[in-house]
Parts: sequence; C-alpha cells; structure tokens
Amino acid sequence: MFGAYQAGVWKALSGKIAPDIVVGASVGALNGWIIAAGAGAEDLERLWLDPRSGDLMVYRTPRLPWSFFDPRPLEMHAKLLVNNYKLRMEYGVVLVQLPVLRPKLVRNAEVNWRHLVATCAVPAGYPPVRIGGALYCDGGLLEATPVWAAVEMGATRVIAVNASRFIPPPVVGMMIKGVRRLRRNAIRQSPAGGPELVMITPKDNFGRMLDGAVWRRDKIRLWIDMGEEDTRRALSGLKGGSC
Repeated sequence: MFGAYQAGVWKALSGKIAPDIVVGASVGALNGWIIAAGAGAEDLERLWLDPRSGDLMVYRTPRLPWSFFDPRPLEMHAKLLVNNYKLRMEYGVVLVQLPVLRPKLVRNAEVNWRHLVATCAVPAGYPPVRIGGALYCDGGLLEATPVWAAVEMGATRVIAVNASRFIPPPVVGMMIKGVRRLRRNAIRQSPAGGPELVMITPKDNFGRMLDGAVWRRDKIRLWIDMGEEDTRRALSGLKGGSC
C-alpha cells in the first residue's frame, strides 16, 4: 500500500516532465508499468483510492512460513496490467535471483506478468516466482532504488523514488540489513560520474510496515499527499528536460 506514495509523486511530476524510460522494483514496477503505458496521474491516483487495491494483500489460510499472503490476487492484477495497459516507452523491471541474491534487469517485450509478480514477492510475504528455471523475489530487496538499471537502459538523468521508508518489525529489519550487508557486492554501481540524480524520499515515515498491508482510505490519501508534497519540494531545484 506504500505504493500510493508513488502515485502522489507522479501527480506532481505528470505534465511537468516527459520520461523516456521507466524502471521499477517491487510495487514501483506495478506503478511504473501504468506510467510507461502513458496513463495520467489521475488514473494512478484513482487506482490506489479504489478499495479493491487492498485485495492485493489477502492473508492466506493456513499461513505458510514463506508466504503469508495469497499470491493469486497479485497474479490477477499483474495479468490485468499487461493485458490492458500497453507500453508506450522504454520499461524495465528489477528482480532478485535466489538463492544467489543476484539483481536482474528485464526489459520491454521480455517482461511478462510473472516478472511483475516476482518483483513484488517480498520474502515471507509472497512465494518466490520461478521464471525460466530460476527463482526470483522482491526487486527492492537489495536496494530500494536500483538506479543502475535506469543507467543500463541509457538514462543520463534520473528521478528516483524511494517508497520504503517505514518502521519494520525488529526481526524483519535485521533480516533486510543482513541481506544487504551480505550481498553488498551484488549491487551494481552506476559508472563514475553517474547520471544527474534527483532522489525523492518521504520526509516522514509512513508508519509501521504492517500499516502497508491494509487498505485504509485515510492512509492512502495521506501517502498520496505526502508523495505530491515531497516531489514539489524536490522539483523546486529541478530544471526542464526529460528523464
């Protein structure tokens, strides 16, 4: 549900910039697909304000140690996106391959609904997804904003959105830090000099991690407004051009 923040970011950006490339990881891949299909900010905002968006995270019964949520609603949503929104610009999605914890970029026509599900498969939340004989999970596991992927696709100017500023349970926080420390060398670095980068990060924490597992209109509205406000603040130092 923290993806609602990105809808607020796009609300502030839409009409002011014309992106050439959209790259997403985790929920950013779902929002990114819609943006890369040319949808307006009102479309993305309407999607998150629809109570049905909360159906993406339905606890499965019985709960399994590696999968608290039923993956079928997410799979249906990914299929809907691929079938109903056709890409109009360059698009990339980042996955993390298991068990080697290797980041992988998949581009354009190579992307199918399974890639969108895989990049959202946060460990213990959704089961990993098998694609082409390999297992993949949450594309934001190693890093929330894989700028290297945009650079690999040719970007020289990047607006990166970090929608992962929440308070995780202690055990989950330790797991994330441990994984990132363990596989720091797996994270691809941008070339020296790198792209011109504008980073948009929430000024305040979204709240507890589990708040993002439940749809509540007041919270969704709050996170959309936070994204819009933070982006307008960042845009004050941004000059014209495409990203």
